[in-house]
Amino acid sequence: MTAPALEAVTNLRRLALAAGHAAALRAAAQLGVADALGEEPATAAELARAVNAEPGTLDRLLRALSSQGVFTAQGDRYAHTPVSRLLRTDTPRSLRDMVLWATEPWTWDVWPHLADAVRTGKGGFSEAHGKDFFTYLYEDAPESAEVFNRAMTQASRLSSAAIAESLDLRGDLTVVDVAGGHGDLIATVLERDPSLQGALFDLPGVLPDVDPRLREGGALHDRCRLVAGDCRDSVQVEADVFILKNVLEWDDAGTVAALRNVAASARPGGRVVVIENLVDGSPETGFTTAMDLLLLLNVDGRKHLRQSLLRLVEEAGLTVTGVRPVGPYLHLIDSRVPERRNTGS
Repeated sequence: MTAPALEAVTNLRRLALAAGHAAALRAAAQLGVADALGEEPATAAELARAVNAEPGTLDRLLRALSSQGVFTAQGDRYAHTPVSRLLRTDTPRSLRDMVLWATEPWTWDVWPHLADAVRTGKGGFSEAHGKDFFTYLYEDAPESAEVFNRAMTQASRLSSAAIAESLDLRGDLTVVDVAGGHGDLIATVLERDPSLQGALFDLPGVLPDVDPRLREGGALHDRCRLVAGDCRDSVQVEADVFILKNVLEWDDAGTVAALRNVAASARPGGRVVVIENLVDGSPETGFTTAMDLLLLLNVDGRKHLRQSLLRLVEEAGLTVTGVRPVGPYLHLIDSRVPERRNTGS
């Protein structure tokens, strides 16, 4: 077998069993292996005692993860790598909850239906469960909903400071973070200027666990309202600036509906900022394209190409004023609500 042919076989076999590595990541996160491993290398037996696992099978798990750069084998011991450290709960840039979210039980249920979704253009989640994905999540899988909210907060912490700096909002403005989860981004924006007022708008099941800075007694409580609702139905908050970060991932109709609802609540000339991982603007296309397929399956949604998202923003009646990268993964689309004309005689 020639070298190119061998490489092709190796790559396809690796992809065919990629679910095994995803499951291994989930198992390590659930067991707390990364937290148990300190700065010094440890044997599987030593780690097994710390996480209450069987040494032989834990060794097999660590061997599989080490083959992917998650931990590294040093003789009969294992040590951290930059990747494995992201599974720790005490690192500021932890991705443990993102790993759990991407491998929640419902994900293993939907992936086998991908061929049908490609044939029909519909994920079929609502038809199979009798309710839309997020209603299912909060009513039928509350533990998974908690993982989702924590994962979104972790993702926000990776980018909130860069976004707040890029927006550079100052002065007598009201800013709304639409579907902003626990509120890390709006809190970071408000901390930059004490004259800003804010609101966090999200589903009722999200708001009880907001960032401590936004809760009663928190440093920003008096400057940030908590408003429950679904932006696809309405956005009952008047403001100067609306931020939608990694929100517009439904089907096109849902995306346009949310943007129109935001525009209807914006003050004349208001600013609407859309922040997304664009498929054609990402340095991690493996992640964005896989997430694109997962969104198809659970919400009939998508990750966007640049031009398709710009088209939807304009279809909602907004005027795009600029597009720019924010950090290594995100793009910021700036738009304005047209000034309302006086129609009186």
